Amino acid sequence: MKNLITAILMTVVTTVLFGLIYPLAVTGIAQVIFPEKANGQLIKRADGTVIGSRIIGQPFSTPGYFRSRPSAAGIAGYDAGASSGSNLGPTSQKLIDRVKSEVEKAQLENPGKPVPVDLVTTSGSGLDPDISPAAADFQVPRVARERGAAEDEIRRIVAMHTESRQFGFLGEPRVNVLELNVDLDSKRPMKK
Repeated sequence: MKNLITAILMTVVTTVLFGLIYPLAVTGIAQVIFPEKANGQLIKRADGTVIGSRIIGQPFSTPGYFRSRPSAAGIAGYDAGASSGSNLGPTSQKLIDRVKSEVEKAQLENPGKPVPVDLVTTSGSGLDPDISPAAADFQVPRVARERGAAEDEIRRIVAMHTESRQFGFLGEPRVNVLELNVDLDSKRPMKK
């Protein structure tokens, strides 16, 4: 009986300590030290309206916007509650057919130009907010045409949003699609 009471008390103490006190302490410290990151790195308009998160991808289908990587997260994609890849392997006929279809669609946009792989494949999470500089460059002619801008002007804006490797050697250069599109709307609004 003594062991049972000890086990129950230990369960209650550890549950309160590690299930309540510790998470609240860590959350409080994060809110004080890194409030933007603790709150999801939200991107807001000038009026304070939240338009997305810097760390979660979202779809853009209008031709005047840069498009994100395809997403396999959820039925319609970009579902943060269903974050995952497709789990299709390189020999999967379904994956091969989907990628071929995406490549054909992209080549209609830029005939003869090689399609960057990240424009036709999903990331492991399905929520990648970034594309490669090559994927952004591939989309420049379409975005420039739709916005009535010179391609060089759009390329300069893309270059301003191209992040280098972290610490000069970790990861790959990348472009955050949401931040780029928000900046485009402020610097070069869509032509009407």
